[in-house]
Amino acid sequence: MRLRRSRCLTCYWHQGLFVVHPYPHGTPTSLHPAAAEVLSAFGDWTTPGEAAKALDHLAPETVEDAVSALTDAGALLAEDGADADRDADIARRWAAWAPEAPFLHYAAQNDFLTDGVDAKPDSESAHELTPHDTDHLPAPAHMPPLFTGYPDAVRLPLPRRPADLRAPYETVLYSRRTHRDFSDDPVPVETLAALLSTVFGPVDFIDSGHGPLYRRTSPSGGSRQELDAYVGALDVTGVAPGWYHYNSLQHSLELLGEGFTRDEAVHLCAGQEWAGQAAFLVVLAARLERMSVKYRTPRCYRVCLLNAGHLGQTFALTATALGLGPAQTGAFNDTAVAERCTLDNTGHTPLYVVAAGHPHTDPREAPSPAALTDFREVRLYG
Repeated sequence: MRLRRSRCLTCYWHQGLFVVHPYPHGTPTSLHPAAAEVLSAFGDWTTPGEAAKALDHLAPETVEDAVSALTDAGALLAEDGADADRDADIARRWAAWAPEAPFLHYAAQNDFLTDGVDAKPDSESAHELTPHDTDHLPAPAHMPPLFTGYPDAVRLPLPRRPADLRAPYETVLYSRRTHRDFSDDPVPVETLAALLSTVFGPVDFIDSGHGPLYRRTSPSGGSRQELDAYVGALDVTGVAPGWYHYNSLQHSLELLGEGFTRDEAVHLCAGQEWAGQAAFLVVLAARLERMSVKYRTPRCYRVCLLNAGHLGQTFALTATALGLGPAQTGAFNDTAVAERCTLDNTGHTPLYVVAAGHPHTDPREAPSPAALTDFREVRLYG
């Protein structure tokens, strides 16, 4: 029987163990680090005997045991098997984003299945790991605070005047567009305040059974509200250019760093010129402990990303209702953005950047409507 190394495979050290983690068909298994060398002999279809000859510096029984454990784990796949076909298909379809994106996607799947959690591997040289088993994690020393605050920062209380958000729902929904051209008109602080409070402010408080939590106008997994808002003000009337944290409990801006230029905005947003035209940027940053203190499975990092998307959509709709042009991007310089927001970029890390300003009356970057000629060379159906 000929075997090949899985194309969808990641190896790493975890809790002092060397782990071979094939995905999505395999099982993360701890092995002796020599297993990596054995895997290297199976870059293409090879019999165990041929691999043993190539690894003649290793004892035959070592190679045999490793091949057996790697096959059981799914790191070595049999020729003409269904797993091998699927492995090749996944590697092809995810090639542009490999290895990081497919590993994140598949390694965080099926966290909530419990079948086999208590099963013990027969081999003494291999140990089957169960990613959803979190018994090894230390109990949290304390519950994280519901709100983030910077008590030593100079703060600017924001106006509490209610915003006029009575525009018809269908008008707002169908008017929402991503803008890349903005006018030079500054955004009034009252408009910024209304936008921040509507999107990020608490709506009400609920009893979670383990203490109070709060809800916003957007969904949040478990009402953990792990996402904080950091504002880079460029052209807001009554707000000096700089970086601020939006304290949603106090409805204030806490000054983190003075000064913010349009060139810096472009740099932070990976060279995108439109970012320098916006009146302000808002960075959505995840305080991970708020989520992980309750949900201990890696899948919940994906929930953090979904929550950022929920807030981004509410931001876009609210900005539209207030007469602003919203924008959003996942392309930004993470380290520089984290530094500007005074985030440690470990437990408190940026996930998303949104922005707004007054839409330009004659946008140059807006796409033109698709015409008949545009459809001549496109397939609408598979």
